[in-house]
Amino acid sequence: MLHCFGGGILSCLLLAEPPLRFLANNTNILLASSICIILSRSIHAVVKVSQGYSFLPVQVLAAGMKEVTRTWKIVGGVTHASSHYKNGWIVMIAIGWARGAGGSIITSFEQLIKGGWKPQADEWLKMSYPAKVTLLGSIIFTFQHTEHLAIARHNLVFLYTVFLVVTKIIMMTTEIPTVPFAPFEDTVSRILFGWQQHFSPCEKKSEAKSSVKGTRSSTSKSTAATSDKVKKKDTKKTE
Repeated sequence: MLHCFGGGILSCLLLAEPPLRFLANNTNILLASSICIILSRSIHAVVKVSQGYSFLPVQVLAAGMKEVTRTWKIVGGVTHASSHYKNGWIVMIAIGWARGAGGSIITSFEQLIKGGWKPQADEWLKMSYPAKVTLLGSIIFTFQHTEHLAIARHNLVFLYTVFLVVTKIIMMTTEIPTVPFAPFEDTVSRILFGWQQHFSPCEKKSEAKSSVKGTRSSTSKSTAATSDKVKKKDTKKTE
């Protein structure tokens, strides 16, 4: 339930609206009811569904449908936020982002309440691919909604959906994470944090030199100690 409606719940909370407002849609009520019935009454059906979902073609089809739904969630979030704040760009971007990728944030909060939260898996500290691509889509659709991007909405929806579906299928079939964002993130990290990478090799070299000097001094001390012992033994024998 949180994975399916987490974005709607989070966006409603951010706009000071009832968190169960998503149930005003009949399709959402039907989906929530089917989830509850399947999980509570038919355990064998859940096992069969999980076994059928293990096949790669089924996973690819479900992932494509999920990315199509993600596009419409982002568009709905931006449009809904613009009805409250017509010139609030940041609010539109935040609500579109929350509507499209709020499920992972809600589930991490649920893990925090249950005591199973891990900082390494937090969306705010380490963003996943859905969170990154949803943020990008929210920015693009906000620019289009405020008429700063000269393109029709249906064309933008089509292009963005094709981009999501194609990249998701490539990532699933080739098992390569964050294909489209890795070069951009590498370039930005070098521009913003390149000085740390510049000084780190120097620090490593200095540490290596100090370690080499330490090993040399220790070996010289050990050889000197052994030579002194040999000399003492020789003097005792001559006596």
